[in-house]
Amino acid sequence: MAKKFAALRAAMSPRARELAEAKAQKLLAEMPLYELRQARGLSQKMLAEVLHVQQPAIAKMEKRTDMYISTLRSHIEAMGGQLEITARFPEGSVRIGNFAESGKVSAS
Repeated sequence: MAKKFAALRAAMSPRARELAEAKAQKLLAEMPLYELRQARGLSQKMLAEVLHVQQPAIAKMEKRTDMYISTLRSHIEAMGGQLEITARFPEGSVRIGNFAESGKVSAS
């Protein structure tokens, strides 16, 4: 018989719940574009309509490991987000400001 998640969670120690929550937050903080799109409840077709491209262009973009920042920004903005570029160093993080300006760019 299957148990409800709430019952399983209630049986966990506070430390185990804390570790599980930390792991869940880490997984949510780092994900590929296609998972982010799915988590936002969007299909490739819906995103293609917003970006005024064909659905195969979205599929291709989500598989890329290298793209223009403007292309990535358009993709993120079409999902309702805002792209920020941050450089992380041992002594701290710096937000790179010259990529912050939004503009209407095609998703090619």
